[in-house]
Amino acid sequence: MKIVLAYSGGLDTSVLLSWLKETYNAEMIAFCANIGQEEELRGLEAKAQKTGASRIYIADLQEEFARDFIFPILQAGAVYEGQYFLGTSIARPLIAKGMIDVAKKEKADAIAHGATGKGNDQVRFELTAAALAPDLQVIAPWRDARYRNEFPGRAEMIAYCAKKKIPVKASAKKPFSSDRNLLHISYEAGILEDPWLDAGDKKFRASFTTLSVFPEDAPNRPEFVALDFLKGNCVAVNSKKLSPLGVMRALNQLGGKHGVGRVDMVENRYVGMKSRGVYETPGGAILHFAHRQMESLTMDREVMHLRDSLIPRYAELVYYGYWFSPERLALQALVTESQRNVTGAVRVKLYKGNIMAAGRKSPVSLYNPHIATMEADPTKAYNQDDATGFIRLNALRLKVAAKVQRKK
Repeated sequence: MKIVLAYSGGLDTSVLLSWLKETYNAEMIAFCANIGQEEELRGLEAKAQKTGASRIYIADLQEEFARDFIFPILQAGAVYEGQYFLGTSIARPLIAKGMIDVAKKEKADAIAHGATGKGNDQVRFELTAAALAPDLQVIAPWRDARYRNEFPGRAEMIAYCAKKKIPVKASAKKPFSSDRNLLHISYEAGILEDPWLDAGDKKFRASFTTLSVFPEDAPNRPEFVALDFLKGNCVAVNSKKLSPLGVMRALNQLGGKHGVGRVDMVENRYVGMKSRGVYETPGGAILHFAHRQMESLTMDREVMHLRDSLIPRYAELVYYGYWFSPERLALQALVTESQRNVTGAVRVKLYKGNIMAAGRKSPVSLYNPHIATMEADPTKAYNQDDATGFIRLNALRLKVAAKVQRKK
């Protein structure tokens, strides 16, 4: 049997690679998608082979991730439950897609993942497989009683790695999980399972500062950043033209320096439970804010309100794992159409965790200062007398209802 495993080199997948090989007597092929983990990828090939993989694929998908996954959700303004920028959620369908491509190339019998039976990732991986390779077998060890009996917790996994001499970063002194990519880093489990624990406390602060500083540790002087947009996508930062990947890297550095995009929340998982997560999304937070400022100047009111009404549904689809579903693709078509005129420049001010608007301009701006002015309208485009009839017609139903209520 040949199995392709989604492999990160962390505690979970290191144990999985060895366990699957022994349990299924399988040839193990490790697959890792480079989507911005940076130093986490160092030594991965040697580690996978030492752990039992016959081959490892490390696919550089960073540009694709930024262009085809991050930018579309930012165009949609997608934020789950008003706080989460979907950093882990949006990475999973791309990882699964890359893993499926390798499975087809290697003529593998199955793919496997290390998502737990309590989490969202199992759904995201397997819905992607259902959409892209419906006949491919999926192995989920965390839903196998044999695996859970052997590894009831992280302590047993850490001990297993020590016994097998598999090097991992996790230890009994630092029992929490993290997941990093180009859009964010997430922290969960372990000490974070207590929602009263303050992850910003000085004694924990160093553990939760991978991409950004805490606001109180940020510079005491603000910094201005200019972003140029073309059809809803950022194409330049501080007048320097950049690819989507370049944009994300530049804004991560700037946002991280000023402590923006930090979120500590309790969210509703798709599988039914609540979970606590701490997130750093510096570049994504800046892009989300600036993009909204650009839309405020250039997007038609009714188009904006229609798109906004669909944001919760779009964000749910991404969070739940329906990236390749027909309904998400249909929504994306609407989003793309809505971005036709979202072009121009936005200036923001970054200061101690805050992102503030500091200017917007566009060659296709719908804002007309001559019409909006509180002074005399030189264009005569807006006759204030017209508001009388407008208000009278809109008040009609309220007056009728009020009279009916009065008769009761």
